[in-house]
Amino acid sequence: MLTIVVSGVNMVEGGILSILRDVMKSLSHLKNEVELSVIVLVHDEKLIAGVADGFTILPFKDIKSSWMKRLRFEYVTSKKIAAFYRPDIWISLHDMTPNVACDYQVVYCHNPSPFYQLSFKEIFYDSTFTLFTIFYKYLYRINIRKNAFVIVQQNWIRRAFKSMYGVDCIVAYPKFAKNLSSHSGDHAALPFHPKPGHILFFYPSFPRVFKNMECVCEAAEILSHNFNNFSLLLTMNGSENKYAAKIHQAYKHISQIEFLGIQPREMIEKYYRIADCLIFPSKLETWGLPVSEFIPYEKPILIADEPYAHETVGNYSKVKFFDVNDPGALAEEMARLMDGQFVPDHNFDRQPAEPFYDNWDDLLRFLIDNRRTE
Repeated sequence: MLTIVVSGVNMVEGGILSILRDVMKSLSHLKNEVELSVIVLVHDEKLIAGVADGFTILPFKDIKSSWMKRLRFEYVTSKKIAAFYRPDIWISLHDMTPNVACDYQVVYCHNPSPFYQLSFKEIFYDSTFTLFTIFYKYLYRINIRKNAFVIVQQNWIRRAFKSMYGVDCIVAYPKFAKNLSSHSGDHAALPFHPKPGHILFFYPSFPRVFKNMECVCEAAEILSHNFNNFSLLLTMNGSENKYAAKIHQAYKHISQIEFLGIQPREMIEKYYRIADCLIFPSKLETWGLPVSEFIPYEKPILIADEPYAHETVGNYSKVKFFDVNDPGALAEEMARLMDGQFVPDHNFDRQPAEPFYDNWDDLLRFLIDNRRTE
C-alpha cells in the first residue's frame, strides 16, 4: 500500500479549490487501480465533501489567519505529520515546499507574482501583491530542490522556473467543463440590461494592479468619443481596494462603463451568455479562467498579447490579441467589432514538450507509477 499526503490548507475558493477537488476525484479513481492510503490536509473538510470518501481528512482552520501560522505549518507542523504517517508521496498543492522527511515530494506552483515587474506607482495601490512579488520568489526557492517534480500550469512558467531556480517542471493544463446552460427568465435577474442594439463587452475580474483595468477603461473612453451604442461591464465598483478606488474615480464619468461590483458565480455565467465579446487585458496569469469559460460560447475574445494568453486560447478561432500597454489599439479592435469588421488572429495550439499532462488522472498515475518503480 502506498501512503499519500495531499496538502491543500490554503485552497478555499475559486480555481485553486477546484484543483484540490479534482485531485481528490482522481485519487478516488486511482484507488481502484492501486492500493492507496490518502491523508488530506485542508482548511475545512466541508470543502472536499463528496469527493474524498475513504480518505483521512485533517482540517487546519486557522492557517490562513496569518502568514506566521502558514510558515509554521509548512516547516514545523508538516514535519510532525510526515513523521507520524511516513508517506511514500507528499503532494503540496499550494506553492511552498514543506520541511518533511519524505523521499518523494511534489509541489504544485500556481502563483505567478514573482515573475511580474511592478511599476513604482503600483507598489502603493496593492500592498499584498507587492509583498507577494517581492517575497514569493524566495518562498518558492526554499526546499524546491527536495521535490521529485515541480508542477506548473503553463509552458511559460516552466521556462521561468528553469531560469530562476534551475529546476525542470511538469506542465499540467487545468480541465474545464463546458457547461452552456441557458434558462428562461435568467436575464430578468440581472442587475444590468443592455439596451437594444448595444454591443456588450465584459471583463470579469477582481481588481488587482496586474489585471490592467485602466487599459480597458481608457479604451472605452476613447471609443465613447465616436460610439454610444456599447457598454463595458466590470465586476468591481471601487470599494474593493485602493487600486479599484483609483480606477472608479478616474472613469466613473464614462456612461458606457458599468461598475457592477463583485458578482457571484451564477451571475458571471449569465453575463457570459448575453455578452457580445470578452475583453481580457490582464498582464499576468497562470491561466486566465474566464477565457476558458467563455470559449464554449463561440463569441469574440479580445485578449492581451502575452505568453499565458496564447496558451490559454489554444486554437480558438475567434480571438484577437492586443498590446496591454496600448488602450488605443484595444479601442480600435472594439470599434472594428462594433462595425462588423472583426478580423481574428491565427493562434496555433502548441502542446508543451514532455513531461506534459492535460488531466489529473494521468498525472497522478504517472507520479504513483514513478514512485513504485524507484
